Amino acid sequence: MHLSNAFPPAPSRPAGRVLVVDDDRRMASGMAEWLCRRSWHAFAAGSAVEALRSPGRERCDACLVDAHLAADGGRTVADGIRVASPAAGIVAIVPAGGAKPSWADAVVEAPLRDEAVLAAIGVARNSVAARTASITPLAAAPSVPSPIIGSDPTMQHVLDLARRVARTPATVLVTGESGTGKSLLAREIHQASGRRGRFIEVACGSLAEPLLESELFGHAAGAFTGATSDREGKFLLADGGTIFLDEIATASPALQVKLLRVLQEMEFEPVGSSRTHAVDARVILATNEDLSALVATGRFRADLFWRVNVITIEMPPLRQRASDIPSLAAHFLARAAAHAGREVTGFTTAALETLQRHPWPGNVRELQHAVERGVFLGRTSLIEPADLPPAVLAAAAEGDGDRADSPLKQALAVPERQLIIDALERAGWRRDVAARSLGINRTTLYKKLKRLGMDVADLQAVRS
Repeated sequence: MHLSNAFPPAPSRPAGRVLVVDDDRRMASGMAEWLCRRSWHAFAAGSAVEALRSPGRERCDACLVDAHLAADGGRTVADGIRVASPAAGIVAIVPAGGAKPSWADAVVEAPLRDEAVLAAIGVARNSVAARTASITPLAAAPSVPSPIIGSDPTMQHVLDLARRVARTPATVLVTGESGTGKSLLAREIHQASGRRGRFIEVACGSLAEPLLESELFGHAAGAFTGATSDREGKFLLADGGTIFLDEIATASPALQVKLLRVLQEMEFEPVGSSRTHAVDARVILATNEDLSALVATGRFRADLFWRVNVITIEMPPLRQRASDIPSLAAHFLARAAAHAGREVTGFTTAALETLQRHPWPGNVRELQHAVERGVFLGRTSLIEPADLPPAVLAAAAEGDGDRADSPLKQALAVPERQLIIDALERAGWRRDVAARSLGINRTTLYKKLKRLGMDVADLQAVRS
């Protein structure tokens, strides 16, 4: 690294706070010292874990990170810094001709030159400032930040479709597995639509048919037992805005007929009333089921299907957008830590790798709950693998092609062993019951016992 000893006069005030992270600790310390002489308040760290525990992560203006930190530590540092200091610019130190990592705002090539380091810091800070200034949900409401987090190409395609359809009056059907964020996308479309009315959400699967009909269309006094006064329905409340009908596949045949009329004419009568109401409401529907298959079996009306299947947007499962897991996890960590009143600054590299290896059958919602559990039960300022749910640990520990001495395997061995022992004790040392409580089959449990060198009979004798 070439850092000049001939410094220009120092500015009258500090340039800001910067954290330097390099697994060559002497390199990191030397650069931090040089930056301090250039009026920066600089800190040095020799690893990702040290960086995320450093006081320099708080209110940080910039962070220089060796792009070749082991186990994707560079991304770990970047995600942790952005949680603690959202306005910080991240600079990756790369070899000559190296590409900019996806987590960096700028790069500087080694061997380092004075002016290149300062220029890269400037570029990174300007990039963050420009990105912050341009954050608006799709095409409207600049004062409301987008609720959807995702830079993966699959999510960018979804958001592009949402942008293009938002200003049109078209009915939108949002499909996808449970927990993928269909409700968030519906809100995103509403915010970008320019409609001044309210966003009204109805979970169709949570109400019995008579209650759901009244919920949607309202009712007149005396329409049924307990209806002591007139009540406006959700469609009327959504006049001028958007109504989002979630779990639409659960609608009964009779309700499907009424929905078809509303979608075609935007008119309806409240339950027990002959008065017709006309509304101007954008309709967005969602389902985690295959409606075309339900049509084939007679469980969903074909004419309603063709009416709602105008524009379909499929939300991808989290396993197909794994590159978004670090940013989503950092977002959930920040919210959970604030709610819990705990200082939790990030994840260990092993914990982050564990999250990235889980298939997430519950999608983003499952990830959120896993991170919240880690924040609430963790003992340190970094979430460790042992803080994560057993199902997440079990999935990460699988993989016959992994080296037994890999950092992840070593990090997971101790908590995995303890989780198995706890499960066996609760199950009265019955391996089949213990396996079910861990969310794995009995054969998998036997393999784990063998790999970890655990003898159930010996353990039972010792613990009894």
